[in-house]
Amino acid sequence: MSIDSEQDMRGMKAAGAVVRDALAAMRDAVAPGVSTAELDAVAERVFKKMGARSAPQLVYKFPGVTCISVNDEIVHGIPSTKRKLAAGDLVKLDVTAELKGYMADAAITVPVGKVSERARQLAACAEQAFKKALREVRAGRRAIDVGRAVADEVERKGFSVVRMLQGHGIGRTIHEEPMIPNWADPDCKGWLTEGLVITVEPIIAMGKGDMVEDDDGWTIRTRDGTLAAHFEHTMVVTKGQPLLLTAA
Repeated sequence: MSIDSEQDMRGMKAAGAVVRDALAAMRDAVAPGVSTAELDAVAERVFKKMGARSAPQLVYKFPGVTCISVNDEIVHGIPSTKRKLAAGDLVKLDVTAELKGYMADAAITVPVGKVSERARQLAACAEQAFKKALREVRAGRRAIDVGRAVADEVERKGFSVVRMLQGHGIGRTIHEEPMIPNWADPDCKGWLTEGLVITVEPIIAMGKGDMVEDDDGWTIRTRDGTLAAHFEHTMVVTKGQPLLLTAA
């Protein structure tokens, strides 16, 4: 969607605040021994308090409120009482909320206890690649320029982009045009326009970046079993710096 009224801006800011608060509460709850279902319940309580709903449940009938992916799981991990976090894990918290017809989306990668130095570097790289990509998020720039900035940073640090997963337009539903790649995809023809609402979300891996889907039909993990990291925010494109809707 594109912001073309004050009502739209208020609606997107409110949806973004739900995502921000849910992620903050989930992050605070991350600890060894905590199950991914317990983290999901934390987000659900925030949603109920703020009058929001789970967008993945609404749009795709996802079997959790949020997506929680651990270690080699890249995205779309299903919360479970059986999956308990352990020291050394990397957990990806991916929250998409719907509030009064508007949707916002963000993700962070959180280390559980003490993690390996390379795991810490991977998580930091996803966030740093996001920051580098923000320099290209301006009205009049191309989506491919955002992807090139992500890939340059990721590859410079010795990691790989998961090329099949990318950012996207958002607002009235979860996935809208344009797609925002995490590499210089020559097939990407999208342009960034003033008021456009998008996500930028580096999704990266310690290995080659190839992916496979589990038999559950949702969870996507690295084919080679290496760790993955994810960092994402929803934003509004402007002529200058983008307006981040889901950041603190």
